[in-house]
Amino acid sequence: MNKKNLLARKINKDQELKKLAILSDRDLFLNLRTSLHGLSEEDAQSRLEEYGPNEVSAQKPTPGILLFLQAFNDPFVYVLALLAIVSLLTNDLEAAIVMTIMILASVLITFIQEYRSQKASIELKEMIENTSAITRNGETKEIPMDEVVPGDILTLATGDMIPADAVLIWTKDLFVNQSSLTGESMPVEKYLAKEVKLTEDMTALDLTNLVFMGTDVLSGQGKAIILKTGQQTFFGDIAKNATSKRGKTSFDIGLAKVSKLLLRMVMVLFPLVFLINGLTKGDWSSAFFFAIAVAVGLTPEMLPMIVSSNLAKGALTLSKHKVIVKELASIQNLGSMDVLCTDKTGTITEDRVVLVQHLDPLGHENEQVLDLAFMNSSYQTGWKNLMDIAVINYFEEQDRRLPFQTVQKIDEIPFDFSRRRLTVVMKTDEHQLMITKGAVEEMAAICKYVEIDGEILELTPEIRQQLQTVNEKMNRQGMRVITVAVRRDAHDEAIYSTEDEKDMTLIGFMGFLDPAKASAKPAIKSLQQHGVSVKVLTGDNAIVAQKVCQDVGIPADDYVLGNQIDRMTDDELYQTAEKINLFAKLNPMQKSRIIESLQIKGHTVGFMGDGINDAPALRKADVGISVDTAADITKDASSIILLEKSLSVLENGVIEGRRVFSNMMKYIKITISSNFGNVFSILVASAFLPFLPMLSLQLLLQNLIYDIAQLTIPWDNVDDEELQVPTKWETKGLLKFTVCIGPISSIFDIVTFLVMWFVFGANTVGAQSLFQTGWFMIGLTTQALVVLMVRTKKVPFFQSRPAPQVFISLLLAVAAGALVVLTPLAEQFEFVHLPNTYWFWYVGIVVSYMLATQLGKVLYIKIAKEWI
Repeated sequence: MNKKNLLARKINKDQELKKLAILSDRDLFLNLRTSLHGLSEEDAQSRLEEYGPNEVSAQKPTPGILLFLQAFNDPFVYVLALLAIVSLLTNDLEAAIVMTIMILASVLITFIQEYRSQKASIELKEMIENTSAITRNGETKEIPMDEVVPGDILTLATGDMIPADAVLIWTKDLFVNQSSLTGESMPVEKYLAKEVKLTEDMTALDLTNLVFMGTDVLSGQGKAIILKTGQQTFFGDIAKNATSKRGKTSFDIGLAKVSKLLLRMVMVLFPLVFLINGLTKGDWSSAFFFAIAVAVGLTPEMLPMIVSSNLAKGALTLSKHKVIVKELASIQNLGSMDVLCTDKTGTITEDRVVLVQHLDPLGHENEQVLDLAFMNSSYQTGWKNLMDIAVINYFEEQDRRLPFQTVQKIDEIPFDFSRRRLTVVMKTDEHQLMITKGAVEEMAAICKYVEIDGEILELTPEIRQQLQTVNEKMNRQGMRVITVAVRRDAHDEAIYSTEDEKDMTLIGFMGFLDPAKASAKPAIKSLQQHGVSVKVLTGDNAIVAQKVCQDVGIPADDYVLGNQIDRMTDDELYQTAEKINLFAKLNPMQKSRIIESLQIKGHTVGFMGDGINDAPALRKADVGISVDTAADITKDASSIILLEKSLSVLENGVIEGRRVFSNMMKYIKITISSNFGNVFSILVASAFLPFLPMLSLQLLLQNLIYDIAQLTIPWDNVDDEELQVPTKWETKGLLKFTVCIGPISSIFDIVTFLVMWFVFGANTVGAQSLFQTGWFMIGLTTQALVVLMVRTKKVPFFQSRPAPQVFISLLLAVAAGALVVLTPLAEQFEFVHLPNTYWFWYVGIVVSYMLATQLGKVLYIKIAKEWI
């Protein structure tokens, strides 16, 4: 579809939504053939078949054919394809065929891995499927978002993702985040206007009674009729641009750097090999094909497949440890994470809150506080948090009854993150009771009176000091404290708003204990031992959070509050974020700002949270980590989801991420250093040999066998020392490793050249096949077996053993080379019979090379003070 048609389509959708928005409720129900009782299941199923699943193109699985075509989109595949085309145009059919096979092998394996990964991801996502509260046949229940259809009646509450475009038919203090569509960071209030007035410059997004797919509820409640679903939504056309995507991570940047480095080496060495061989041999055609083969040999064409295999294997392994990976690249980012920021509640504390005290303003137990708190928690219709559930459970366990003959709810002011309180208005025997509970500081700001022993007194500075003393005593005991207040008969009518939350009477305090998890302390200690600094970012009280930090082993002698952060410059925050491990009383944007400060200082930052207010921080972090029981918007913002809310589960993810990275770097460093050594050897040989040291077809065969043997690298064992510290992409280290270790193979290649030249007389053009056969076998064997030497910085086999798959695949590579040379297949590649005495030299050179590589490795580690 061209841009003009796409624009016209968007305008039509906008006009259609605006026309529906101005209809009365009655006309809406008639237009959409629905009612307040919702659709019948039969009608809903029929509409699902008519309109299709409620998915946009960005959310649908990529078709297999597109996955296959996308596997060709790799710089190394481009290089191979270019070389294959050149070979074909110059009638070098064998080389073109071999390179085509290598391209197809790499692409096919990459496609298989991506297809399996997508299939596994879809299966895993079903375990964490987002749902919506839909009314059908008069019954409201949670159904998967992709089953929502036009005409459904949608109930909205705090934390819900809006599943489709809809028109509101009832609201209560409803605030929606539309930033994914409009880019505006401030929430938008949605309400029913008595009359919707449209102007020419207004779009559907400007209407207060429309809500849209891709947005989420920050606070309040509402009911709506679904108008458009799937690709027909406003979000449908712009889904790919509108979805909030994480920026380039350290994984993406690192892989791009490696690709550029390798391609630069190809660009430099290809013309160098071509010119040297052309000038010394005089056969420019053969020199050209040989240079092509060298370029292919230097290119790690299996890199895309190795990376995909590593990440896919890592995702599968993590799924067995209750860690679901939504974004494959996040596995390596998890391994490179050196700072973990975490919310407190439910992550380092128990996933339950217990009510332990209900006290009057002087700190004495008081049943009125419990009764009022129960009414507030029980009758509110928003999202009941853990404290609400704890109050209700405690009240019922005590088998209490409310001290009123009649209790009727007449209004409600829902919780939001700016007020940090919730109000329920009840009509009892004698009064209209406006019952409010919330955070201590925010409640203190709206209380003018206090009730002590049945007497209502004005809140004096002296009494406020007494209240603060009671509050701090509860905090020091590790409790989370909320205040309960009441205002009697504020109105004659049942009309209340946030403006009525004033001149209230403080009744008392509720103390909740959220004890530290038994598993948190050893998990945090292990993370710290593995080089991950743990910081707590919480909206809770600092004293309570400090006590929890001390219980789980997080140094928190000092802490910083959210209002202090707002007064800091960026430079001041950079320094503070480095030193401080506890940040308390934070709002969502302050959490996000702290994470950004740590990233600017060069840290790879993970954030673990499960609350609605954690979503901005989850999007900002390099690795957003949530749990399957989190709010919809929170799971959507995460790249990793835990099926068990535990830091010990996350620890497994960190270790696996480092294992994945280590095995990827093994392949990259081993292959590029080995290939670099081969090219260096070829440059030396080309300078004095009267013939090519190896035919292009033979060189391509050697590379193909070696590359196939590398397919088992993702399953290799990793030394424990490699898992102790965060991993980082360093191209400087890669280049240094290549230049230092690669030429060791060149020394023994030159020894091989001298043996073939002087011992076996392969020093004429007529004897070139013997020379090429001898170097082919030694080159392939050393290239394969050296993997066993440089896969670890320890002594191979004695201190570090390779995985059986790796060891067997390398031996099979050597066996495959011998099979080609020693059987009738040799004629197809212009190999000849090798003298029996050759094999003694073969063993001697191979063993000497492996010992020399081990010695070179030890010296490199001593001088460079690093390894893979």
